[in-house]
Amino acid sequence: MIEAKNIYKSYDTVPVLKGVDLTIKESEIVSVVGSSGAGKTTLLHILGTLEKPDRNKQSSLYIDGTNVMGLNPRQLSHFRNQSLGFIFQFHQLLPEFTALENVCIPAFINKKSKAVAEKRAQELLEYLDLADRLHHKPNELSGGEQQRVAVARSLINDPKVIFADEPTGNLDSSTAANLHELILELRKNFNQTFVIVTHNKELASLADRTLTMSDGRFLAHE
Repeated sequence: MIEAKNIYKSYDTVPVLKGVDLTIKESEIVSVVGSSGAGKTTLLHILGTLEKPDRNKQSSLYIDGTNVMGLNPRQLSHFRNQSLGFIFQFHQLLPEFTALENVCIPAFINKKSKAVAEKRAQELLEYLDLADRLHHKPNELSGGEQQRVAVARSLINDPKVIFADEPTGNLDSSTAANLHELILELRKNFNQTFVIVTHNKELASLADRTLTMSDGRFLAHE
């Protein structure tokens, strides 16, 4: 599902990623762990096409058979919207919109009709036990409820891969445990591939593989 080779990234003159190789299979859950500053989030952003790696003739990144480094900006934006989903630590919900509206946004970008988008969004929110929160705005939801809305939003376009950056970092232990089980359930029911950056040992232990980053490289390769 993901094939990354020789991924480098520097900010100004500071190297952050130093030739990362990574292969992830379809429906696999992979966690990436390591100390702060190791390069985990930078790698996640590059794999998720939110940032570009440094130019290097030996670098390549394929997702579901697509050479994403060969796409122009418009093609890349379309690919990201259709094929990738994102879950962030602080949810990134728009405060002026309801839960239902927040979930619909990627579908609207994908040019789905209002009726189709809202139907799918409602199905996902009901699946995530938020049927009575459809019309609540983020400030009316608990942290766990906001995170489940973010999960529903990541699923709305049926992405191939979901990237999660510290998804439990802003949750209490009980809510975090629920999210752990939810990720396993989503993989079982929707067949998604997950790449999770986390400091949470319990979440990392649930992955099929845990890879440790240090100083811009993986300590343990596949």
